[in-house]
Amino acid sequence: MKIFGFIPARMASSRLPGKPLRLINGKPMLEHVYERSKLYKKWEKLIVATCDKKIINFCNSKNYNSIMTSRRHRGCLDRVYEAVNKSCQNIKKNDVVVCIQGDEPMLHPTMISAVIKKLFLEKRAGATILGMQIVKETQFKNKNILKIVNDSKDEVLYCSRSPIPYIKKFTKKSYAKRIYGIFAFRYYFLKKYFKTSPSILEILESCDQNRICENSRGMYVAPFKFMESYSVDTFNDLRLVSNKIRKDPLLKKY
Repeated sequence: MKIFGFIPARMASSRLPGKPLRLINGKPMLEHVYERSKLYKKWEKLIVATCDKKIINFCNSKNYNSIMTSRRHRGCLDRVYEAVNKSCQNIKKNDVVVCIQGDEPMLHPTMISAVIKKLFLEKRAGATILGMQIVKETQFKNKNILKIVNDSKDEVLYCSRSPIPYIKKFTKKSYAKRIYGIFAFRYYFLKKYFKTSPSILEILESCDQNRICENSRGMYVAPFKFMESYSVDTFNDLRLVSNKIRKDPLLKKY
């Protein structure tokens, strides 16, 4: 069984144009994501999947593996599926494909381990997703942050930009979790996902994972306690991460 890692990245972000190459503490965001992902040591391959020549050129300058994909993909998982089939010719149906979103510059390799471990633990799982505890009400109500709810067996029920589940009075001990952009798939399940048409709730919420919730199910949450690790969607996020990452001990490793 092999584990393949893919980092989808594109320049055309409506909220933060040119996002992957924006500087954080003197390094492009994509460099933080790739170098931190590389700290996980069990990759068969780790590849950036993009539709932009600027990103390919940057990857070449850093000797990062990269592959060009179509501009037509609606979401990151469709892009990853194309990249898998272009670069992993001998992949088997139960091999693992990990998608690490290119806007997670504060990720930790233990997060990658968590989604893969959960995939192995759940016999019915075709995919897993990192669900980080939300401890701040501002995050809970932020429409740029995708919230996730699951059943008692950790299977994902629904994902939304709205604050779900309903919480009368938010506290740090509330049930709320957010999607952290690290997903693990069995290859056969990613293929099934790609061959399923985009769903209504996927389009309305702008969330790839709802295609699974509306159709096959089989995606499980890997719960993860809150840590100072923030995604980048806006200029405010970029400033926040630039301040926080200076104190991050992982920064010394690359």
